[in-house]
Amino acid sequence: MLIQIVSKPSSKSNIEVLFYFKQALVFPTASPLNEAEQGALQSILRKTGDGPHGTGPYGDSDWAEINGRLFVLLDAGKEKYLSRSENLRCAAYRLTKLAIRRQFTNLSINVSEASSDDCAAILAGLHYGEYRFDSYKSNPKKIHEYQVELMGGDRTDALKLLARQVDAVMSQVSIARNLVNEPGSSLTTSDLVAQAVVLGKAHGLKVLVRNAAQLEKEGFQGLISVGKGSPNPPAMVTLSYKPKKFRNSVHLGLLGKGLTFDTGGISLKPATDMWEMKMDMGGAAAALAGICAIASLGLPIQVTAVLCIAENRPSGRAQLPGDIFTAKNGKTVMVDNTDAEGRLVLTDGLWEAGAQGVTHLVDLATLTGAVIRALGSSVAGLFTNSLAMGELVLESGRACGEKYWPLPLEMEYFEGLQDKVADLKNVSGEVGAITAALFLQEFVPAGVAWSHLDIAGTAFVKKQWKYIEHGGTGFGVQTLVEIAKRLADPSRHLPLAPPTAPSAKTPNAKASEAPRRGRPPKARPAQQAAPSTLKRRGRPRKVLAPAVVTPIEKPRRGRPPKALSKAQPNKAQPKVAPNTTAPRRRGRPPKNSPRT
Repeated sequence: MLIQIVSKPSSKSNIEVLFYFKQALVFPTASPLNEAEQGALQSILRKTGDGPHGTGPYGDSDWAEINGRLFVLLDAGKEKYLSRSENLRCAAYRLTKLAIRRQFTNLSINVSEASSDDCAAILAGLHYGEYRFDSYKSNPKKIHEYQVELMGGDRTDALKLLARQVDAVMSQVSIARNLVNEPGSSLTTSDLVAQAVVLGKAHGLKVLVRNAAQLEKEGFQGLISVGKGSPNPPAMVTLSYKPKKFRNSVHLGLLGKGLTFDTGGISLKPATDMWEMKMDMGGAAAALAGICAIASLGLPIQVTAVLCIAENRPSGRAQLPGDIFTAKNGKTVMVDNTDAEGRLVLTDGLWEAGAQGVTHLVDLATLTGAVIRALGSSVAGLFTNSLAMGELVLESGRACGEKYWPLPLEMEYFEGLQDKVADLKNVSGEVGAITAALFLQEFVPAGVAWSHLDIAGTAFVKKQWKYIEHGGTGFGVQTLVEIAKRLADPSRHLPLAPPTAPSAKTPNAKASEAPRRGRPPKARPAQQAAPSTLKRRGRPRKVLAPAVVTPIEKPRRGRPPKALSKAQPNKAQPKVAPNTTAPRRRGRPPKNSPRT
């Protein structure tokens, strides 16, 4: 397929594509229709509808001829529960399949009055429709060549720029999908490292590769522990993008889990559908493609991507359940289950991201089956230590049709990760997605705004899903690009990290040292005179000066102090009416009571 951006239809274009929704055109035709032609078009739309009241057509028309003009009508509302942009992507995807099936050669779409978001959605849908992974077919289908013209009118130059930007991103999405679709024996750890080096250098990135010996020397025991059972050694690849001009206060980190195949290790997975574990490097593929797309666009932001690459196999050298290793940040981890290996390799990646000086960090990992059971294959799980960072991820995902659902870092479940021998263990008995994120949070660098994307359900599909036929989806690549765009914008407020990271209590830590809410202040020394006003919330209150200053006992929490001396009977005491309007304050004397 060849996409051409033109100002008006060329003589080659013989079929015009029309998008419609509920019996109305989404975009106007390239040239106006006369009254008879409009009537004929409405008649066709009514026939494709599901009722006489225009409640919404749910089908496409292969082609229609009106007064000698050929049209293809595409339903831009077929996917009832998707957004407008997603429906346009799906419709453009179906157009490519229709063009191949009907052997169309020249198509045109009038987008002169379409928004930039609509144009980007159509362009992305066309790219999705062109994706093929048939290199292992003995007799692959012949590629049908055809041309699609997008008519921009007065906005042609802007549309050409947009088309180049969409192509830069979508080409990287296709690369990520290719990497995920490769069999585990065809894409080993060394193959993935080689692909990262080639792609990084092609996009002008600085590339640092640590092999197994260097990882061992530098103490990256997460990768070493997971990968030591495989003949394919582990590795870590760090890619850096630093343009000449960038926003100084931002350094975006992208971290990807790169298990080229995961058998589960000694804690072996069931044989059924184990072949799908070739996709367990989907996070690393997305991080690699994301930084390459950012570099292609020339975004003014500093970015570092860290790929944690290993293969999890059982052997005589593999790690055993119960083994303990010391992570890079000094915490010890007991390996309760060798099939929970992704979080182990990510401990090293989180440390490396912090060492590179990132301020904002997004990790992507096909981490847990629990998130698939919770959210399915359409929505990824989102965990974050910064609400603003989480909102940034959600906003970025909405812009490109990638959905996330915020899940809690609930500290009530952290106790399940504490071990009797080591500081932590790598699994808990419940809520697998949450405890996996809580485990990762223990290794997040201090002062970094961090989001964890569990893409276990969205990285790979076995049946048709929107504009993806099957296999790797490239999920997350476009979200990373959208995040980088927003962080690079100097007018945007930056998400801030929490004051302390991680927020979890470390094993054997003392109970909270901060004073408990409601604890009364310390008593003043006896020889110190009381001031005329007491510090309290709100407006200061006048207090009667005591005749004699005597030591008082420390009052109990929530009760007023007891008077130490009774009033003398030979002295007249002022009668004070009880205060029935204002409740007593915890740890304070009543409003009208004299201090003694």
